Amino acid sequence: MQQTAIPATLMRGGTSKGAFFLATDLPLDKDTRDQVLLAALGSPDVRQINGIGGADPLTSKVAIISLSELGGVDVDFLFAQVSVDKALVDTTPNCGNMLAGVGPFAIEQGLVKASDPETVVRIHTVNTGMVAEATIQTAGGVVNYDGDARIDGVPGTAAPITINFLDIAGSVCDSLLPTGHSVDIIDGIEVTCVDNGMPVVVLTAASVGRSGYESRDELNADDALKARLEVIRLLAGKLMGLGDVSDKVVPKMTLVAPPRQGGAICTRTFIPHVCHASIGVLGAVSAATACILPGTPGNKLAQLPEGSPMRITVEHPSGEFTIELDTDLSTPIPVVRRAALLRTARKLFSGEVYVPAEVWDGVRN
Repeated sequence: MQQTAIPATLMRGGTSKGAFFLATDLPLDKDTRDQVLLAALGSPDVRQINGIGGADPLTSKVAIISLSELGGVDVDFLFAQVSVDKALVDTTPNCGNMLAGVGPFAIEQGLVKASDPETVVRIHTVNTGMVAEATIQTAGGVVNYDGDARIDGVPGTAAPITINFLDIAGSVCDSLLPTGHSVDIIDGIEVTCVDNGMPVVVLTAASVGRSGYESRDELNADDALKARLEVIRLLAGKLMGLGDVSDKVVPKMTLVAPPRQGGAICTRTFIPHVCHASIGVLGAVSAATACILPGTPGNKLAQLPEGSPMRITVEHPSGEFTIELDTDLSTPIPVVRRAALLRTARKLFSGEVYVPAEVWDGVRN
């Protein structure tokens, strides 16, 4: 069988992992591109045995990078969530974890010139239109991956990557509160539908008969809970202006409970049918935002700190995630001025991934 070689880099970004490509190395046609991504990662197959995917939604991701034509922006980042067990590539959502790898990749690919001792890379996320600033450690003009920063969900330490999200409210749904309300009743359950970088439906674990402290494995085995959440998710998708979301990974579903480890709120997130080992970057930002809105299900349980900007620690199955939110709650629709957080990344390998020539012959037309 003839195969086509495509330059690729496998990187860990935050608590996710995926293949990074230059847009110029992939087909121009979207349908052909998606077929290439499915073949490269080995989908659909629960083991992804015929590709480089990791057989988990958190490790079946793709970043496509190109120089940006927008003023004041360095690179464009198109995120693709490749389904493990379906022939589906979803470019609707964003991924703040994979975003952490964009700066190092762009610098090493020559798209951004490195400074000394650090380089700020301005990234336009094509999926949602938002812009983020990532500060990369580049002592000596090269990307440094070693450092003392630690994030829960990743063993060891690495160089810190600070990310400032600018103007991300309504990134997918065009409004921080897509339904126009901070509280909705969906299928008899009180929820908050919020989009501060990622469309999320936040509800208390108690409202669906769970504690919110269950392990990831327990929740993944809880078919009755997952079925109930999917009913709510499908209804919420329509209310949030997303239409039929049965084949989309958004909105994510986040169960909340009172914190147990000194944080502000405890979470269990489904993405959308598998419980997250931790919590997504932008999912955490949206969930934290929901918890600061007065009268919401999350707000009633949250133990929020004083001050502005507010540092909110979100507990999840493998630790915690701290977010800094600069907000104005004095207006009818709250204004989120800035969201900041810390991530890390690591390059795992760089080379070529092969796909059958019958999928793509390598000609860009």
